[in-house]
Amino acid sequence: MRIKFLTAVIFLLASAIFLAFRFQDDPFEALLKKLTAYNEEHPQEKVYLHLDKPYYAIGDNIWFKAYVTDNRTNQLSKISTSLYVELISENDSVKKQIKLPLISGLSWGDFKLADTLKEGNYRIRAYTQWMRNAAPDFFFDKTVRIGNAWVNKVFTSTTYTFGKRNNAELVDALVKFTDKDGNPYGGQNVSYEVWLKDKPAGRGKGMTNAQGEINFSFQNSTGTAASGQIKATITLPNKQEIVKVIPVKTTSNSLSVQLFPEGGNLVENLPSKVAIKAVSPSGLGEDVTGTVVDSDGTELLAFSTTHLGMGNFVVNPQPGKTYTVKVKRKDGSILDVPMPKASPLGYVLSVNNADTSKVNIRILMSQQLLNQGEMKLVIQQNNTVLTVQKLQSTKQVSALVLPKKDLPSGIIHFTLFNAANLPVAERLIFINNPAEQISVSLTNLKGSYGLRENVPLELSAKDAGKPTIGSFSVAVTNSSTVTPDPDNETNILSSLLLTSDLNGYVEKPNYYLQYNTKESREHLDNLLLTQGWTRLLWADLMGNTVKPSAFPPEKSLKVSGTVTTTGGKPVPKGRVSLFSTGGGLFMVDTLTDAQGHFSFDNLIFGDSTKFVVQARNAKNKKYVEINLDIVPGQVVTKNRNTGDVEINVNESIQGYIRKSNAYFDDLNKRGLLERTFLLDQINIVQKKNPAPNSANLNGAGHADQVITARDLGTCITLSQCLQGRVAGMTLRNGQAYLLRNNGTPMQIIIDGMQVEPDFLDNISPFDVETIEVLKSVSNTAIYGSRGGGGILVITTKRGGGDLSYSRYSPGIITYAPKGYYPVRQFYSPQYTPENTDKNADRRSTVYWNPQLPAEAGGTARFNFYNTDEPGTYRIVIEGINDEGHLARKVYTYEVK
Repeated sequence: MRIKFLTAVIFLLASAIFLAFRFQDDPFEALLKKLTAYNEEHPQEKVYLHLDKPYYAIGDNIWFKAYVTDNRTNQLSKISTSLYVELISENDSVKKQIKLPLISGLSWGDFKLADTLKEGNYRIRAYTQWMRNAAPDFFFDKTVRIGNAWVNKVFTSTTYTFGKRNNAELVDALVKFTDKDGNPYGGQNVSYEVWLKDKPAGRGKGMTNAQGEINFSFQNSTGTAASGQIKATITLPNKQEIVKVIPVKTTSNSLSVQLFPEGGNLVENLPSKVAIKAVSPSGLGEDVTGTVVDSDGTELLAFSTTHLGMGNFVVNPQPGKTYTVKVKRKDGSILDVPMPKASPLGYVLSVNNADTSKVNIRILMSQQLLNQGEMKLVIQQNNTVLTVQKLQSTKQVSALVLPKKDLPSGIIHFTLFNAANLPVAERLIFINNPAEQISVSLTNLKGSYGLRENVPLELSAKDAGKPTIGSFSVAVTNSSTVTPDPDNETNILSSLLLTSDLNGYVEKPNYYLQYNTKESREHLDNLLLTQGWTRLLWADLMGNTVKPSAFPPEKSLKVSGTVTTTGGKPVPKGRVSLFSTGGGLFMVDTLTDAQGHFSFDNLIFGDSTKFVVQARNAKNKKYVEINLDIVPGQVVTKNRNTGDVEINVNESIQGYIRKSNAYFDDLNKRGLLERTFLLDQINIVQKKNPAPNSANLNGAGHADQVITARDLGTCITLSQCLQGRVAGMTLRNGQAYLLRNNGTPMQIIIDGMQVEPDFLDNISPFDVETIEVLKSVSNTAIYGSRGGGGILVITTKRGGGDLSYSRYSPGIITYAPKGYYPVRQFYSPQYTPENTDKNADRRSTVYWNPQLPAEAGGTARFNFYNTDEPGTYRIVIEGINDEGHLARKVYTYEVK
């Protein structure tokens, strides 16, 4: 998208003078040049995931399409080539992480929700390595509810009431336990632990009443409202213990109220808009009413919030007075909130964005600041300056009007600089320019179809009335099964244009763009008045304190590092070899540079691929150390989307998980779904596995002989350790041979990695946990021709851990970097005359296509078949074209 410079129509109030912006040799020009250079050197990326459904059940797949854009242009990003997508539990731990290749900013994948997961509020987080420089606030981070009826024996429903005890917050919890049919678990023992802010806050035990309920209280003594969880364990009649984790969103019903003067500050004798935001402890906005009184007790005005606890009022602060906002809640309680103190001198930047065609801007200044020199109003988006307006400070009020048709879609940032080139007021607005959205239509879509009927469709995409080439994703669901949440579901427009540039939680973000009414535009403006935030602070730029980028863009998969002597000095011109046997033998060599650094770049490999890195110095000596370039993992921060956390997950999506239960049971009976069965407790007597972390294809410990670490502590090399310990095996020149195999050396496998037979003495005996000797045909047959000479399966003490690489001395390490996830194909049955499948089709996601390209002519064709479930089917289409323009369209039809 090419950003047009604004053609501003200027209206002069009190004879304010507009001067067209030209570059000059002055400090302000230097500042703008700094901003331009910063934007070129530190471009930002945004990521959005189009999810197939708003919520899920254990057993489901979460299907998603990823769109990564460049902030400077809003076009698909070419900065990064890899994307990380994570499924995070309520305990803020990563349950799954996958790495996807980005092809021109696009990718897609899925998470399979195994039945070993628990129901709860999970998060889907997505980011690139380059995005980590801008902090997790700008990652894609969506809370999704995942219910469980399929393998769930116990359902809970919890309510909280709040009070006080000895000035501490007191919470009374009522937890009800039932089975999946709603029958209460009466008379069952329950023990519980309460955790607040990751610290224990109470524990106890009791018995459920006839209704399956147990009531208990706990206290929050931290001094501030806290969140946490209850871990409740119920013992069922068959003595099985079931643990349920129940969120505690808050420990009080207190209200947080914040006041935000427009532009940043109140100024004496200058009327200013003040935005108000009232948020309950649950993280959701709460509408309130109130009054503003001055320090003399005089009531100046009354106000009320209009949407999700947000609103505004206008006040004109007077010298020598302070002001208080008296907020009245629905329960009648009054909360006094002091208004920020007004400055005796200053500027007020007032913007009216309610008009559909123009933006009205007013700049007010104190009388004492008149004739101080030239002011500048910088108008920018994503650190790209759109235009600069210069105004003389000859009058107290200046006004100008900007046509919206010339403004790009998204958040526009206004900054007012005084004559000393210091930023004195800031304001954010949102522009929704329909001319920059792709128009999407479906031809051949009928109003109704039959069960299992074929639905052939053609997508037509137009930009500015002309066909456009773009990439689109399509999700079809049965809204009678999956109830849509239009105001809160993921949305490419609200995500990439609005929330990705705001800090913190935005409640129901799609509401602001779904309804283009005067009321919704006013509500959106209140959101930006209360939650507006910028990625770059002018003070950092002016003071040269912008932090350097710690994470470079990930351009390809690579293995790199540095080779040093044992004393730590770089080894120049050292020979480094990289090889792997995953998917066939792979080997490549390179030389280190003058600093001892090496890099194997432009690699492509799947997840769980293991490599061996071997280094020698220029004289082919192996006594060197290899230090790989390892990027530390991203820390899991606390869930910022507190308002989306649901206490009773199963109850909130009860209809969906009950229907999914029948669907998964049917798939399980047909052998199309994996299921874990938990047996009643029994005592099993078994010998301990001597090689628990082994990669032995026969099964850990299934070998002709197992040598453990206790047998290896008195020798220097492995060949010394093995000499005489294995019947029928001899060691020659550091290689192991079976006497019956006519000189064929035994194959070496380390932590699942096949290496050469002469590799044996490169491994320190102190690093070895077990050596499994495979001699007999029954144990070597599974390895095919590789096992002809026998096999030594070596498991290191770190081989079964989570470390990405294991070091061997000298000059050898194994490395298992994060590779690309093998994307699964969405299954969509074809009900043709040849298909005689009579099994019930109860799919909730009817069709999912993450990559539907609209090629020449702007058209794309696709088709799918309806299920056996009647209802209103919902088609959601999202996409982007080469200009960075976005598309979203929702269609519905009936299935009878």
